[in-house]
Amino acid sequence: MRLLLGSGDPSTPEGLRAAYAAPRSPWLRANMVSSVDGAAQGDDGRSGTVNTGVDRDVFGMLRELADVILVGAGTVRAERYRPAETPIVIVSGTGEVPVTARGGEPGAIRLATVPHAPFLGEARQLLGEENVYAVGESPHSPAVDLGALIGLLHDEGHAQILCEGGPSLLGDLLRVGLVDELCQTTTPRLLAGEGRRIVGGAALDVPLALHTLLEEDDTLLARWLVNP
Repeated sequence: MRLLLGSGDPSTPEGLRAAYAAPRSPWLRANMVSSVDGAAQGDDGRSGTVNTGVDRDVFGMLRELADVILVGAGTVRAERYRPAETPIVIVSGTGEVPVTARGGEPGAIRLATVPHAPFLGEARQLLGEENVYAVGESPHSPAVDLGALIGLLHDEGHAQILCEGGPSLLGDLLRVGLVDELCQTTTPRLLAGEGRRIVGGAALDVPLALHTLLEEDDTLLARWLVNP
């Protein structure tokens, strides 16, 4: 792996971890992948068809650096998420636990939803009440209060938070100013079509500063600081 911008030697596992070390704690980083023309998913609706071997390597390493993973329920279903070594918090307006995410060790899968979610009771039965966060902006809002959720995770000692999307959740986090860093992999492909971009929802304009740029086998891996 070549270092194009930044410092350190990313050619070793230890050097790569150092290249991605968070500058402070707490820290919330998002990790996304797209083709050169901006497609965040292939024609099967999955980001797994866009990424490359080195992207998968960095994906795994970022999980190791994180205390907890944050991901939207739609992405969990599309990518067929399963319990992992790092705890996963699924953000869902309905409170339904995706089928592939069920059956792990207690605390491996957690869920953030709203107090009036239709599947809230079922989620508590499946995951345990202590692993379900009911945080709504108002009694009638379908949106999870992301600021309150991040505060709860910090209170539990989860200082390093990794968001793996999808685009809608990343857009919502950016709009309320909760993202510190975007890790973006650009793979050497052109996909065209109607695939989603890495950020979804209403228009926004967030300034970034390039912190680190790595390259391997024509795949570019960038660390962007948000609102530097």
